[in-house]
This record gives sequence, structure tokens and C-alpha cells, in this order.
Amino acid sequence: MIKIENLSKTFKIEDGPEIKALDNVNLEVAEGEILGIIGRSGSGKSTLLRVLRGVEPFEEGEIEIDNVEVASDSSSYYFRKLREVTAIHLQRSFGLWSETALNNVIRKLSGTKYGDEALTDFEFAYGEFEEEAMEILRVVGLEHKADHFAPVLSGGEKQRLIMARQLAKKPKVLLLDEPATMSCPKTKQEILDSIKKINQELGVTVVLVSHLPEVHHYLSQRLVLMENGRIVGEGLPDEIIKRFLKGMEPQIPGRDPKKIGQTLIKAKDLKRRFYLLKAGNVLELKDVSFDVKEGEIVSLIGPSGAGKTVLLRMIGGLDQPDEGEVSFKLEDEWVDMHQPGIGRMKVRRQMGFMHQEFALVHHARIRDQIAGRLGVKGIKVVDEARKKAEELGISDLALDVLYQLTDLPENEAKQRLEQIGLSSDILDKLFPSFPDNKVKEYAEPIFKALNLPMDILNRKSYELSGGQKVRATLALVLTSNPKVLILDEPFGDLDPITLRMVSNSLKQINQEFDTTILMVSHHVDFIEELATRAIRMDDGKMIGDGNPDEECDEFIKSCGADYLKGNKDWKKKMAEK
Repeated sequence: MIKIENLSKTFKIEDGPEIKALDNVNLEVAEGEILGIIGRSGSGKSTLLRVLRGVEPFEEGEIEIDNVEVASDSSSYYFRKLREVTAIHLQRSFGLWSETALNNVIRKLSGTKYGDEALTDFEFAYGEFEEEAMEILRVVGLEHKADHFAPVLSGGEKQRLIMARQLAKKPKVLLLDEPATMSCPKTKQEILDSIKKINQELGVTVVLVSHLPEVHHYLSQRLVLMENGRIVGEGLPDEIIKRFLKGMEPQIPGRDPKKIGQTLIKAKDLKRRFYLLKAGNVLELKDVSFDVKEGEIVSLIGPSGAGKTVLLRMIGGLDQPDEGEVSFKLEDEWVDMHQPGIGRMKVRRQMGFMHQEFALVHHARIRDQIAGRLGVKGIKVVDEARKKAEELGISDLALDVLYQLTDLPENEAKQRLEQIGLSSDILDKLFPSFPDNKVKEYAEPIFKALNLPMDILNRKSYELSGGQKVRATLALVLTSNPKVLILDEPFGDLDPITLRMVSNSLKQINQEFDTTILMVSHHVDFIEELATRAIRMDDGKMIGDGNPDEECDEFIKSCGADYLKGNKDWKKKMAEK
């Protein structure tokens, strides 16, 4: 079905070294097989899929799929033939028509047969394609959603609808690139079961890229391990997974529970109504109350749409509750996080945020990025900003609102500024970068705790390895030594080896600097390994608060996540040397 011989691909980066993404790859896949590909970020997995899809040129070698043969010097005709026999599904792809699920599949069936799905005439298309479209929706478990509009489906339902549209092209091979990595366990299970049905009922050959061992344990029939663009292992999934996990550093012990301090954050009777992009439903966060003590690592867990991120943003003062209050202890006083003013600015200066879309600036030196961060979170930032604000005629209340924007994702902050007729230049004026000669002094203890060499300060983001990028990003947030670190799923797409590095680094930061951590994560292993306490949520309500292992077990049961059952014991066995 698939045959790859001596395949090599090199990327040339402007002002940087060449990267050998694929290095003499040889591989065969049998018809009807589910072949898994595992490896750390940057190992060449996604590049291999793109070559198989016919959208990525290569320098050496040959590939053959369903009797379509392509070499490096083949004409575009043969690459187009590859695209006819394959379909690809990407992790963050949501290219759907603003129509019902059924119409989305009918359009693809019509376009496949007649050449342009945009010109689909539903008056005739229903008679020709409705029955086939409903059968495809049944295979991916969406027949009950046939009349629902695509934009208001859940994230997992959208991903399954995209798979349905790909199946409408009648591919011989389905290429899947991390199809469920960022999803909650319930959504993951739905997607994995759909893939299994596609393979079993339609006989479609599947090539599945994922760095999650539990996904391959549940789904893959054979597994390939990639490192630095090469295939370095091939065999039964559990054998290859064990080899993959041998690169994982040992887990370090967490904080002694006796060293948890006094109450630092109080959330009381929080209520908030908000809209979900899920059938236009209104979710009501109500009667949420809990305290966080100094030195705790608290994880919010629950399915997508449970209200976790909204709650996290209210705790950080980024969003207002309809009712209730959040207060932080600042020295001997309690500060209301939803009352603008200098008190709230002083609290926010001691908070560090990492959002899901947080990223390093690609071409900027780490030193310069830390200087900018210290300009926002440095010890004297509030006093210095007040002086500049007074010169510019900006009140304390307005200054606090502007300071709040520095904790938001870049695009969201820009949108809010545009709404009030300002540009991002105002933030640079109020919070200028820190003096360059002071950066090393602030960075040194954090780099040491994160096991980062100091010479990384002078390197650009693209020159770092995947693990170094993650820890450099953490260093960027932690250099100002925040008392509270808020993490909104920023590590969702990391491989388990890098995730263990992050977990150990956060434990060290928590213990050495008494940093309190409040986080959201869908990685059950990560929560059990790192958190000292878990708060479980569903449908806007707190339904559990206690031991992370116990709360995670209850969460897995409620999700019906079969792929995670027995995961703890199995993972332990796989990680044994």
C-alpha cells in the first residue's frame, strides 16, 4: 500500500543552519493497517506526513502509495495523484462551511465528483448524496448531529466532521497529525473511536502521528519511532513506547505538604454567565468558592466547556464575575481583584501568566525578551509607570486597566487597545524594557532552577531545542519572581519527555521560590505528578476538591475514557529501565 525508499528532506532557514528534517527514511505500510509514528517534537513526524500527502517536495528518494509512484524530480501531475489517494487531518484545522454537518459532507461528496464543492446544488445533491453522507456521519459518530450547524459543534465534533469530509473524498490512506492531542479525555476518546471505526468498517489505511504513548497503545497496530529525521525503531507499540520513554528524566519529589503556607487567594460565591460555541448554549458558572494557600499547586480539571479557563481568568482579574469576589493577600491587606486601582496593580506585578497560545518571539534574543518582561513585572514598575502616566495625563484607574492588558495574550490585548482608540505603543511608553546590564542578575537564579545554561540569553528562539524553548518561556515568566503563576494549558501539545522536564522544573520553582501555581491542564499524568490539589469542574460547577489522584480517577470515569483505563500502571511499566 505504502512504500518509502531512501527519503530525505532538508529545510533551509534564512540566517540559520540547514535542518535535515528527513534523513534516509525507509518504511512500508500494509493495506488496512493502522501505523503509528511517535517521537519528540522536531523528530520529522509531521514532515513525513506532508511528503506522503504530496504537499512537501523532497530532495532524495521515492514514495509509492496505491500504485502512485513519486520521485523527487516527478512532475506536479504525480504529486496531484498522491493528493487524490490520500486525505490529511491536522490537529488545529477547522475548515468547515457555516452549514449543517450533513451539508458539509454532501458538499465534499459533490465536489469530489464534479470538481467544485462551492457550486453544489443541494436541490439535486440531496437526492444523489444524502444516503452516502449519512453513512459517513454514522461512521464518525455524528449521525445524531446531522442537522446541527458546524460552527456551533464542540471542538471534538468539529474534528470528527472534518474526518467525515475527508472520507467523502474516498481516500485509500488517511494521514492524521496529532488529531486529539489538545482535547480533553472525553473528546479524545470520541476521536480515537472514530478513527478505529474508519479503519475497521471502511478498510482505510491510517498513518497516525502522535507523541502520546496512550494513544498508540489504544489505537496503533504497529509503531515507528523517529529521532532527528530518522526511523530508529519499529515494532509492536508497547515495545517501541518503552524505548521512547527511556529518554525521560526521573521524577523529582514534590513539596512537603507541611510546608504549605497561609491563605493567599480567596474566591467567594463567583457567578458568571457566558456563551459557548456549542449549540449556542449559555453556561452559568455559579456558587464557586475556594481558597488557595501559599505554596500550593492547584489544578482545575474537567471536560471542555466546564468553565475552567473563565474561572482562571476571573481569579487573575482578567475577566469580571457577574457576582462574587476574588481577593489576594498583599502584605497584610486583602485586595479585590475586580476593583481597579494601584492595589490591584501591585498584586498583578507579582503574578505571572502563561496562556495556551503563549510563545517566544521567533527572531528575538532571549535576553531582549526577558528585558521586556522585567519592564512589565519589575519591582519598581508600578511607581515608575505612575510617574509616566501622570506626565501623559493618565489616571491611576486608567493606568491599572492598561496594566491589565500586559497579562493578556498579544492579540487580545491589541484588540482591546483598538477598541479604545490606542496602539500598543502606549504600553511601551508606560512599561519600557529593563536595562540590559541587569538582565543577567535577575535571570541567573531562575536559569539555574530550570537547568538552563546562561549562554541561552544571547541566543534567538529558533536556535533552541524544543525542551529549551519551553523552559526559556517559563524563565521569561518567572524571571520577575512572581508569587503566583497562572498556567492556562500552555503545555498541552508537549511530548511526555519534555513534559516531565517541565513538571520537574515547576516543582523546583515551587519549592525554591515559594511560588504558588494555579493551572488548567488536560494531561492527567501531568496533574497527578505535579499538583498538590485538584479542583474538578463540570457544567460551571465545582464537583470535587481534594487529592489529585482521586479527582483524576473520578474525572476519567466520568469521561468514559477507555484509552486511559489502567494508564497509570501501564505507564509505570513502560517507563521502567
